[in-house]
Amino acid sequence: MIPVILIIAFVLVIAAYIVVQRAGGVSFPWLQFYVRGKESGFSFQEVNLLRTVAVKNKLKNPTSLFWSVRTLDRCIRSAIVSFRSAGTENSPKTLEFLNKLFDFRRRVEFNQPKYKLGLTSSRGIAAGQTLKITVPGVGVYVSKLIENNRRYIAIAYPQGNQLPPGFSWKDQLLKIYFWRAEDAGYYFEAKVLADYIDRKVPILHIAHSDNLVRTQKRKSVRRQGGGPATLFPLTTIDQANENVESAGGYRCKLVDLSEDGTAVAIGGRAKAGQPVKIQVDLDGSIVVLCGVIKSVNFKQKTRVSVLHVQAEAPSPKMRIAILSYVYGLFTEGENKTELKRRRQAADSETAIEEDQGVEEEAPVDSAREEPVESPRED
Repeated sequence: MIPVILIIAFVLVIAAYIVVQRAGGVSFPWLQFYVRGKESGFSFQEVNLLRTVAVKNKLKNPTSLFWSVRTLDRCIRSAIVSFRSAGTENSPKTLEFLNKLFDFRRRVEFNQPKYKLGLTSSRGIAAGQTLKITVPGVGVYVSKLIENNRRYIAIAYPQGNQLPPGFSWKDQLLKIYFWRAEDAGYYFEAKVLADYIDRKVPILHIAHSDNLVRTQKRKSVRRQGGGPATLFPLTTIDQANENVESAGGYRCKLVDLSEDGTAVAIGGRAKAGQPVKIQVDLDGSIVVLCGVIKSVNFKQKTRVSVLHVQAEAPSPKMRIAILSYVYGLFTEGENKTELKRRRQAADSETAIEEDQGVEEEAPVDSAREEPVESPRED
């Protein structure tokens, strides 16, 4: 009788040991993990799932899920793969959980110091920064910061509309706007100290300002590039849907993408205010976004328009597809440093383009004299 009891006890101990090890062992203080999970807005059941994900990914410090973007990306990818294997990736419960994970991932991203520590002086602007310059009563111009020293900032000669006869940059009070990558937009006013064009040096020296105004913050992460896409003009935004189209539309190229909008390049001219539908194949998933063209940047030399589209909120399933691409969760062979560089480029270049205004406009419709390329052939 006693040997039987000992055998049963031994089996129970082994079983308990296996269960504990599968749950992550006893070496990590899991109580802390559950407290952090609840503080981050997850339910007890969701924290259990996060614990399973942490154990499956063999995280040495599971609480890093709540502050490390890299760890989060790794675990979100693992969770999506698990749901796909189980055939539950499209269940309402799974979609809700993954969207909450992506909400939290965005929160962790924008809690990083690089997003919170802003500039207060023009002395902190880095060389190479693109600047949008407004001269009251004259026009809007684009320049780039060449040198930033103790006494002044040197900028390239502003490019834009033709200057009026007799115009001089010296002593002009400029209204300057710029978008700092992975941070926010800034505005300040400064006086031109010197113009060296008469010495055949196309630069201006601008006085420093210690009164920078932080005008807006990025609310979502963008990713640059993406290849060919298709644009479908809509009569009204009420026609917005996520149905995949198999014919029609106009060929265009994806410039950047985020969960709340996109930019596409298309031949010809277009007009802000036009509702559109954008369809693109990304990493094997068809992404569909509908929205309204917020602004247009028309490039006269190439006769190409870059359309900045403010999107309607995507469905939970579509949002997961978009953010999986934006964060590069399933992008094979792409260096993470290069992916980060492309996000920064999209973040700064698109923001500057959106604020430059429109050089030329024409409606997007099938009856115009200069169509935006021919319809897609299927």
